[in-house]
Amino acid sequence: MKNKGLKVIIVRHGQSSYNTERRIQGRIDASQLTEKGQNQATQLGKALSSILFNAIYSSPLRRAKQTAEIIHSELAIPTGTPAVVQTSDKLLEIDLPLWEKMLTAEVKEKYAEDYKTWHERPDEFRMLLEDAAGTKEHFPVLSLYAQAREFWQEILPHHQGETILIVGHNGINRALISTALGISPSRYHSIQQSNCGITVLNFAGGLADPVQLESLNQTQHTGETLPTFRPGHQGIRLLLVRHGETEWNRQTRFQGQIDVPLNDNGRKQAQKAGEFLQDVAIDFAVSSSMQRPKETAEIILQHHPSVKLELQDGLREISHGLWEGKLEAEIEQEFPGELERWRTEPAAVQMPEGENLQQVWERSVTAWQSIVQAAANNQLKTGIVVAHDATNKTLLCHILGLPTDSFWNFRQGNGAVSVIDYPSGLDGLPVLQAMNITTHLSGGVFDKTAAGAL
Repeated sequence: MKNKGLKVIIVRHGQSSYNTERRIQGRIDASQLTEKGQNQATQLGKALSSILFNAIYSSPLRRAKQTAEIIHSELAIPTGTPAVVQTSDKLLEIDLPLWEKMLTAEVKEKYAEDYKTWHERPDEFRMLLEDAAGTKEHFPVLSLYAQAREFWQEILPHHQGETILIVGHNGINRALISTALGISPSRYHSIQQSNCGITVLNFAGGLADPVQLESLNQTQHTGETLPTFRPGHQGIRLLLVRHGETEWNRQTRFQGQIDVPLNDNGRKQAQKAGEFLQDVAIDFAVSSSMQRPKETAEIILQHHPSVKLELQDGLREISHGLWEGKLEAEIEQEFPGELERWRTEPAAVQMPEGENLQQVWERSVTAWQSIVQAAANNQLKTGIVVAHDATNKTLLCHILGLPTDSFWNFRQGNGAVSVIDYPSGLDGLPVLQAMNITTHLSGGVFDKTAAGAL
C-alpha cells in the first residue's frame, strides 16, 4: 500500500568537541556537544517548535541523541506525539575505524593516498581491517549507503501522511538524502550538512516513488545566513536564485519564454532576497536575459551598487512552445495526456514547437560552466546567478550528477536562494551547500511560495 505522502525533516547534531578539534569522529562515542552545540540545538528546537512531529528518530551516539533531546524539549507536544526519542542503529555515522580519534591533518599525512581517494572517489575508498578471521575489505561509503537504504525501507511504510524528524550526522544524513534522490556514492562529498542545519524531503511513497528535496541545509536559525565555507576553501561560490513571483506563477499559467514581468509580491520577494544577501560580499552577478530574473537581480544588487549585471541567453526559461500562455486545464484539453507525461517522464517530453529538457540542459550548463570559468580566470569569489524554475532544476541535476529524469526531485520557490561551491574550480566536483532557502520570505522552515507553473 502506498503512503499518502510523508514529510521528513533531517537535521545534523550540534557542534561537538571533536568538530572543534578537527578530529575524525565516525562511530566512536567519545565526543559530546560543546556549549555552542547545545545552543545550536536549542535554536533548532525553537525553529521546529510549531511543527507537529509524529515520530522522532535519532542516532544512538551521544552528540546526536543529546541534540534530539534538546530539540524535543523545545517542541509543543500535543496529544498523540511521541514522548520519547527513538534511537536507530541505522542512523549511526559512517564507520571509519582506522581514522577515528585522529586529527584530520594527521590522517592526511599518515594516509595520504587513501585520503585522496576518499575525497576524489569516495565510492572506491576502502579500509583493510584485521580480525580473528584475517583481513577483510571495508568500503565505508558504500556500506553507509546500504545502511541508509535499509533505514528508509524500515520506516517509510509506517508513516503515511505523517511528519517525522531524523537527527543524525554529516555522513549518514548525506547518504539518506542521496539514496532518496538517487545520487551516486561517487558524489558523497557533493552535499553538505552543517551542524544543526535543516533539510526537508517530501516522499510520495516508498524509495521507488517520487521524492522531492524541498530544501537543503538551512542554517539561518543558528545565526548563519549561508553555510560557512569548508576549511581551506579557495574556490568559487555561486548563489543560484529563482526570480520573484509573476501573476502567471500565481495563476499556474505556463509562461516559458513569454516575457512576463514580476508582480508586486515578486518585487517584495526580490527585496527580501536582497536584504537577506546584503551582508554577503558579492563580486559578480549574472541573470537570464528575460525580464523577471533581470528585475529580480537588479533589486538584489541595489545593496551591491558596484556590481555590474551580465545577461546570458543560455539561462532563459524552457520554451514551452504551444503550451505558453495556457492553464493546465487548457493544455490537457488540447494535448491529452502530455501534462501527465511531463510530470512523470519530463525528459521524454518534447514541447510542441518548443524545447525538451536536453536542449535546456545543454544551453544552461554551457552558460553555467562559462560563469564558473570566468570567475576563476578573474579570481572572483562569490557571485549571484538569477534564473528560472526549469533552468535551476536542470542545473541542480547537473551539479549532483543526476539525469534530466530527476528534474522534479528539486523544488525552486520564487525568490529562493541555493548555494553551490566549487572548492577546486572546474577541476573538482561542485558542492551543493544549501538549496531552496526561503526563510527570508516566510520566516519558517517550509517553502510557502506559490507552487506556480514554469
